[in-house]
Amino acid sequence: MKWHIGDVEIANQVVVAPMAGVTNSAFRVISKEFGAGYVVCEMISDRGIMYRNKKTLNMMDVDPSEHPMGIQIFGGTKETLVQAAKYVDEHTAADVIDINMGCPVNKVVKTDAGARWLLDPNKVYEMVSYVTDAVKKPVTVKMRTGWDDKHIYAVENAMAAERAGAAAIAMHGRTRKQMYTGHADWNILKEVADHLSIPFMANGDVRTPEDAKRILEETGATAVMIGRAALGNPWMLKRTEHYLATGELLPEATPEQKIKMAKEHLNRLIDLKGEYVGVREFRGLSTYYLKGIPRSARTKAALVEAETRQEMNDIFDRFAEQTAERELKKAQRQHA
Repeated sequence: MKWHIGDVEIANQVVVAPMAGVTNSAFRVISKEFGAGYVVCEMISDRGIMYRNKKTLNMMDVDPSEHPMGIQIFGGTKETLVQAAKYVDEHTAADVIDINMGCPVNKVVKTDAGARWLLDPNKVYEMVSYVTDAVKKPVTVKMRTGWDDKHIYAVENAMAAERAGAAAIAMHGRTRKQMYTGHADWNILKEVADHLSIPFMANGDVRTPEDAKRILEETGATAVMIGRAALGNPWMLKRTEHYLATGELLPEATPEQKIKMAKEHLNRLIDLKGEYVGVREFRGLSTYYLKGIPRSARTKAALVEAETRQEMNDIFDRFAEQTAERELKKAQRQHA
């Protein structure tokens, strides 16, 4: 099903959530290859953009195969946020500018940014309206349901953002206090969807293609936003896109496919950031690729200590051989 953010056409209902330290260009391109209709870059500090920090500016490089994509910015004052939005508008290839109003971590909230705004719908309106007035690209907002269970202004905040000119809203069904624990409240997401006339992306506790279909049906959202379930598992995106389109469930990835993709992801990250940074950033991601594969604990421990591309590739190759041997023995036993 096609839909639009402003004048930007999105081919299907599968959206990849912005995730700090994860949704760099390498990950976003892989997500696109695996069927995501829309991807969003990890959040970028307005001050980093303002001070033209080299690392920050590099984070906003966009591969031609990523489109349509959004760049997410966060910040605590309207002046700095507007400056950052203008830079993204005029100097990057992004199709959409996304404002972060959901990040729950202390170092962001302390700067009066991210989830801090969830306490004040007037602030939401003010910040979004200043940004939408200043840029030509469509502006979206990513938020959470509320600050805690006593301060849930999900509907008010979403409507404030829409009134202020937002072209779409994404919402994670947890409060700031929940962080990533407990359950996402899809009932609140439904309430928000019922009140909006702009596209709405529902996020939270979508772990399978069936979950994706259910959240769309239960909330009435335009699209489903998938986050952690896609880590080390881009097949989740392909399977979800296919399931939503046809009702057919494709098989899960095999251990062999996972290991091969992990090496591919590592190499792309190194191409993007150089070997030293690429290897270190991939350490945390590498273990997600081995999730669910039997006897992978030692391999995971080795990967997070690896120093070079060669070392990582060797670890993956050894594990692939061991896994293939076990599969062969298992097949032989079954046929005996």
